Amino acid sequence: MNRKELVNQIKEKKSFLCVGLDPDLAKMPECVKAETDPIFAFNRQIIDATLPYAVAYKPNTAFYEAYGIQGMLSLQKTIQYLHHKNVFTIADAKRGDIGNTSARYAQAFLSPEGDFNFDAITVAPYMGSDSVSPFLGIPDKWVILLALTSNPGSTDFQTWENASPRLYQRVLEVSKQWGNEENMMYVVGATKAEMLKDIRRIVPKHFLLVPGVGAQGGSLEEVCLNGFIEGEAGLLINASRSILYASKGEDFAEAAAAEARRMQQQMAAYL
Repeated sequence: MNRKELVNQIKEKKSFLCVGLDPDLAKMPECVKAETDPIFAFNRQIIDATLPYAVAYKPNTAFYEAYGIQGMLSLQKTIQYLHHKNVFTIADAKRGDIGNTSARYAQAFLSPEGDFNFDAITVAPYMGSDSVSPFLGIPDKWVILLALTSNPGSTDFQTWENASPRLYQRVLEVSKQWGNEENMMYVVGATKAEMLKDIRRIVPKHFLLVPGVGAQGGSLEEVCLNGFIEGEAGLLINASRSILYASKGEDFAEAAAAEARRMQQQMAAYL
């Protein structure tokens, strides 16, 4: 899905919601655990329930790798199911290694001939341009580079006050030369919303993937106030736990839909 197609989906659904598919068997309702493949059964019902309100889905690969081969088979089935839904798909894998290793990661997650064929993958920039360029070498695919994350430990390096420019600013300034607004996005945590104005000065037109709204306490209003691109949104707001586990009962899918609809209605006001 290219930028124009993504923007069209945002306008059509009046939404820039991304649902994080982070399955945790311990948190799933009992009615799903009895299924032959409970992870896929859970994901499928979440997808069907939230599809009218979401333009993107983001499986975090760690939540599948943790269950071994069966978990990866569940991920494969999930992404194949999503391929028929006309949505933007993100592998939240946070890869990034020396060039030849990154090339294999890119092949694994982005190749149209592979088992997954995601539209995008999250990538850590720490090892520099040669660790990112293999992901940018696949046509019509996206790199979503970690810039300013929402976790408390991000202050250890990303916003260290003794650095000038700060690390996240350096990441943005340098990396925007590697790709462009058609194949590169950035991860910016909603809990860092006050820094979005600064980020928009550096990357005014790039899409931002914004986790941290919902269970982590980030404000959708503040994110939109500081990071919104008129007419396009320029944002993908990710919500995982607040949608996935809105209910632990048999009505979990309906509860997920209600939470996704609530967020979509807020987003529609900005669009």
